[in-house]
Amino acid sequence: MLHPTWSDVSAYVSEYWAVIIATVIFASVGVVTIYYTVNQLNKNISLSLIKAIRARAKRYKKWKDRVPAASHIWRKEASARSKGLKCCVCLKSVSPPQYSGGAIHECDICGAAAHASCSGNAHKDCKCVSMVGFDHVVHQWAVQWIDTVDHSEEDSFCCYCDESCNGAFLAGSPIWYCMWCQRQVHVDCHSNLAKETGDICDLGPLKRLILSPLCVKELHWTGAAGILSSITHGANELASTVRERIRIRSKRYKNGTTSADSGSSGNVDPPSDVEGDSKEANNAAKRIDDHVNGKLNDVNRSFESEKDKQLVSDNTTTKSNGEHENSHVQNNLSKSNGQHENSHTQNNQKYEIVDVPSDCRPLLVFVNKRSGAQTGDSLRQRLQILLNPVQVFELSKQQGPEVGLALFRKVTHFRVLVCGGDGTVGWVLDAIEKQKFEVPPPVAILPAGTGNDLARVLCWGGGLGVVEKRGGLFSVLKDVEHAAVTVLDRWKITIKDKQGKLMSQPKFMNNYFGVGCDAKVALDIHNLREENPERFYSQFMNKVLYAKEGAKNIMDNTFDYFPWDVKLEIDGSKVDIPQDSEGILVANIRSYMGGVDLWKNEDDASDTYLPQSMHDKKLEVVSFTGMLHLGRLQVGLSRAQRLAQGHHIKIEIRTPMPIQVDGEPWSQEPCTIEVSHHSQAFMLKRVSEEPLGHAASIMADVLENAENSGIISASQKRTLLQEIASRLL
Repeated sequence: MLHPTWSDVSAYVSEYWAVIIATVIFASVGVVTIYYTVNQLNKNISLSLIKAIRARAKRYKKWKDRVPAASHIWRKEASARSKGLKCCVCLKSVSPPQYSGGAIHECDICGAAAHASCSGNAHKDCKCVSMVGFDHVVHQWAVQWIDTVDHSEEDSFCCYCDESCNGAFLAGSPIWYCMWCQRQVHVDCHSNLAKETGDICDLGPLKRLILSPLCVKELHWTGAAGILSSITHGANELASTVRERIRIRSKRYKNGTTSADSGSSGNVDPPSDVEGDSKEANNAAKRIDDHVNGKLNDVNRSFESEKDKQLVSDNTTTKSNGEHENSHVQNNLSKSNGQHENSHTQNNQKYEIVDVPSDCRPLLVFVNKRSGAQTGDSLRQRLQILLNPVQVFELSKQQGPEVGLALFRKVTHFRVLVCGGDGTVGWVLDAIEKQKFEVPPPVAILPAGTGNDLARVLCWGGGLGVVEKRGGLFSVLKDVEHAAVTVLDRWKITIKDKQGKLMSQPKFMNNYFGVGCDAKVALDIHNLREENPERFYSQFMNKVLYAKEGAKNIMDNTFDYFPWDVKLEIDGSKVDIPQDSEGILVANIRSYMGGVDLWKNEDDASDTYLPQSMHDKKLEVVSFTGMLHLGRLQVGLSRAQRLAQGHHIKIEIRTPMPIQVDGEPWSQEPCTIEVSHHSQAFMLKRVSEEPLGHAASIMADVLENAENSGIISASQKRTLLQEIASRLL
């Protein structure tokens, strides 16, 4: 093999030296051009922001009596969530790698960010939740600091000249956006718009769902009794947190980890998707509650300085040490006396809702940031941008749904949106039932859990990914507005010992109730979540962990004697459990394990069973032959064994057995379990292009208008809604 000599290389280079030099020059010019273009764009963006801020400052000085002002609610963040975010005071970058000066402050309401040294000098230009005293809602024009996809296509154009607002960074006119209607306007067009419209805001396409700031009244209650009550309440919460911390540390010292209790105690905890880390709870106990609605979302304000500077640290929740009890709110947030509970909640409210127009259907939102992919912080902020922040509450062990329900108690017609998993939905339904509404508000679901079985049945989707593909939260809210009202059977589960005495407080089931192999996997996952909550960071990873735990139990022979250890009775008749069964499931809805239809209404079966329905006051019972059978069900290669269908289920357990209700598992000692119909809850079903769904949605609006006109009573409307749902949906 011949190797090229140095003379050959020199001759080759001399022949092509012009091409090489031209390439180097061209590459250098390209790099310099790109660098210059990026800097110029960055400069134009900064100039556009400066123009918008200066123009807005001049406008507020001129119209200071007409424009409401509100301070930002700052929370401390390790780094900016959005890339390219700039400080709203000095306009320098707060995003890495341009900024590496440590933590920043980000407004929990509007998304504006500031350096820690700048936040105290920020303008009071956050979203004002209350405009009581104004004749009309006025536009709150502001600089849009963060990019969001939660808006309609029309909002991308100037609401005055109809020109695109996307060219502001190309040395065009800077833009403002209204925090209420989400419309945008060129700064140069605003003066003409204000002259023609008076700067009156109609709240935009979501006006029926938005709680108007004209209807939100701030409560100035400073009585001595209130101060004493606040001090006492705070002391009790702190003492409870300290006791919890000592107990958890002692258990960790003994066992090394914290395990789930068997559920035999009377203490009640929120669902597993509400549970947080116990270390974070110690930080939460140090915060001062001065929120927008008594306890706004999970954002806890610190003391307000002379410069109106407010710092908010991360909200967290404590770790749960037992099963979910449906009396969670009653045990953890209030006394057993119902009147005291309501008065205590009302005394801690900072706002009151008054004079809501009859044609409005304001939306009450509950967000559980511990559900599924744990994206609650982002969801909450996006919803606060689209709605009134007073409408959005974050659920935690310290704050349950009753705080929001108490605020909306006097609102005649409102709807509820639950952002979480099946456990969170059950928690909210329990709280609604305890409020004893004459006509309970219907509940929609934004699927943020792992399985999201109830959300699938109601056509809301199986996860947040599906929601984003449909157009983001704006489309979800429009779907909620036009959703049809349907009903969901709720079932009461009582657990008694051999003497017939209650072993624990009754539980309530919405989806399904399992005994055996499937409940064991749910219990293993529950314990794993307790020990390593950081591993459950996405819906996909949660399903991977479920599959992993299920695979471990394929060769497990724990349930070889299941048919002899469990006795089943339906409507007074004994039902034989197949000898190869290792678990049974009592189902109320047509979705299990993230979308598996166990009953399969469409299949041509030789039995005489009726199709499954979630509002026929009947339950369906099926059996599994083991974990391998569950795996085949998941991929559609098998079907469950139908056992029975009935109104009243009785199960006798002769040995300790894992049990799960709507995904909340525990280990149960020998007992007798009875499942009976309890009530029906109003739910919202996404209608999409379904003709019958559209008809049911229109009928619901007609009935509400008839109630407002005094044609029918609330109880008559409730009966008619139930009848319509049972016939059309």
